[in-house]
Amino acid sequence: MVNTIRWEYGDDGLVLLTLDHPGRSANVMNEEFGASLVATVDRLEAERDRITGVIVTSAKKTFFAGGDLAALLRLTPADVETSAAETRLLKNAVRRLETLGRPVVAAINGSALGGGLELALGCHHRIVLDNPAIEIGFPEVTLGLLPGCGGVVRTVRLLGVADALVGWLLRGQRRRPQDALAHGMVDEIAADEAGMMDAARAWIVANPDATQPYDRRGYKIPGGTPSTPALAAQLAAMSATLRKQLKGAPYPAPRSILAAAVEGAQVDLDTALTIEGRYFTELATGQISKNMIKALFFDVQTAGSRDIGTGHPPVRRVAVIGAGMMGAAIAYVCARAGMRVVLKDVTVEGALRGKAYSVGLLDKAVARGVTTPEERDAILARIQPTGDLADLAGVDLAIEAVFEDPALKHKVYAEIEQVAPDALIASNTSTLPITVLAEGISRPEEFIGLHFFSPVDKMPLVEVIRGERTNEATLQRALGLVRRLRKTPIVVNDSRGFFTSRVIGTFTNEGVAMLAEGIPASTIEQASSQAGYPAPVLALMDELTLTLPRRIRQETAAATVAAGGTWQPHAADAVIDRMIDDYGRPGRSGGAGFYDYRDGKRVGLWPGLRDSFGGTNLATPFDDLKERMLFIEAIESVRCLEEGVLASVVDANVGSILGIGYPSWTGGVLQYINQYEGGLPGFVAHARVLAERYGDRFSPPPLLLAMADRGERFE
Repeated sequence: MVNTIRWEYGDDGLVLLTLDHPGRSANVMNEEFGASLVATVDRLEAERDRITGVIVTSAKKTFFAGGDLAALLRLTPADVETSAAETRLLKNAVRRLETLGRPVVAAINGSALGGGLELALGCHHRIVLDNPAIEIGFPEVTLGLLPGCGGVVRTVRLLGVADALVGWLLRGQRRRPQDALAHGMVDEIAADEAGMMDAARAWIVANPDATQPYDRRGYKIPGGTPSTPALAAQLAAMSATLRKQLKGAPYPAPRSILAAAVEGAQVDLDTALTIEGRYFTELATGQISKNMIKALFFDVQTAGSRDIGTGHPPVRRVAVIGAGMMGAAIAYVCARAGMRVVLKDVTVEGALRGKAYSVGLLDKAVARGVTTPEERDAILARIQPTGDLADLAGVDLAIEAVFEDPALKHKVYAEIEQVAPDALIASNTSTLPITVLAEGISRPEEFIGLHFFSPVDKMPLVEVIRGERTNEATLQRALGLVRRLRKTPIVVNDSRGFFTSRVIGTFTNEGVAMLAEGIPASTIEQASSQAGYPAPVLALMDELTLTLPRRIRQETAAATVAAGGTWQPHAADAVIDRMIDDYGRPGRSGGAGFYDYRDGKRVGLWPGLRDSFGGTNLATPFDDLKERMLFIEAIESVRCLEEGVLASVVDANVGSILGIGYPSWTGGVLQYINQYEGGLPGFVAHARVLAERYGDRFSPPPLLLAMADRGERFE
């Protein structure tokens, strides 16, 4: 058996347990760790009389990384009993550790997430290094799971039901050491490792009879049990808030966490651990956690670890041309990453307004204690607003973020090449083909698309678009920049709309087409929410503005006809045209769209939708509405793969979730097809049903048909 825990016995009777899984960069909660923990606790119990205390620390950069996600990914409903038994084994070992009768201290020298924090909670005292890189938290809910090794039970008993749920469990917060201390999860902060170990020894000496608070006679959960009237009212409000947030979408983990916390707070600790274990096993052996683990952990890791080559000159100075919303935000993230930025607009006043965006973000960060005033000032000092083209001289990279007009963009590229002839040039276009834009560049092999998503400071994805003549070195330098910005890249080949804009357009068009069919707008919005989309489809259209998809449609139609093709109108087109031309409702930025707005805030669906487009069609099955949105994006993604726009399944899944809001419970657009009931053949069969009911756009593409016939999956 591989031993993952080193044992050192000191002359003072202290046992130092060092978590150190051989051959791994991080400690994980797997079968080998479970066996090691049981053997270690067996030995601690056998040698208890000569032991004065125990310190648990790590030999890795992280304290403990949590569960073995690769193993969890392999679980199926057939593994329920095995999974439950392994979970019980770990829970029992941690329980025996905390009832050893000797003080146990967790010396947390790196991030403790998930199972790592659960292990630390099984210790009587927790000391963490004051290192801003360290994260403490339970991210399980973001992967469709809950903390299954006592995390729910112990957090509730230490902090109270409400604080445990809101502060730690339901949203998967990752807190820095000082924040974790303020929120009651750790007990001490140490300046360095030597100080941490000294503090651990001192605490053991001062607390020879340490026990967990909840094991002491008369202990009561802070804030009371769910039968306490005040807490009962709080929980009712919390449950209502959760229902509102989930909007009926199939995310079972938050509901299970709430249930495990509430049910566990009403029984003894051992029964509570059993309840928690049952909910964990149900989630861990279900399909949704598989989808989310694969996409949000493994696929994101794969996308973020692309080859960026060696020997490329680093990007130290960036020019962002266009200080509107997108340009200002791109300037901010580049400056935040340590690069000097020239923010260029037509006038210096326009550039100063763009820099004000960074000022606003950083002032808020200082107010929240996330950033210091010194850090804010240093970032702002790296942004140089200008209206003078000459200030671009010497930049390593120029990112163009001007209006979506090829002629204007070509003019900008010519100006850049005059003053910065050696700069790598990138466009933030969301739809225009990179190969077409490269016609205005003297070195098209050093031109690439960098499609950021709004709001840039929050959205984790960048779509990197390779034109027909973009060379490998340019691609690698672009990927290096994305990595430096701490964002996840997907790489796609050139096409009008690329991948993300092209696919999200099918989603918004489908929602608007439903309106044209007379389906009530409120029903359409509810269907998109229950499918799991973060924003209802008509609300999203208003945010994007109705004029943008119309302009894209007109440009695409013109290009299709110019190339000798035939343009096929969509049922959504007439609705969008009437909204703009007949009613003057172009979306939120224009003060009116599918929704009404008051002082810029959405106040409700426009009542005129019913008179204008009907709203009496109640015959369409509600499940069809949900599946039409999910299916149309998945089918268009297959077409992108078929046409070579997408280079990998990973890019499709990651890009759809992180970039355009495809529901994360699906695992992404192509994983949704994989996991559909009956696999690819089942998806094909239902796509044909939808095609018969709603149009040929749902017909399965040849690639999908061929893969289904061969019994393949998108891998």
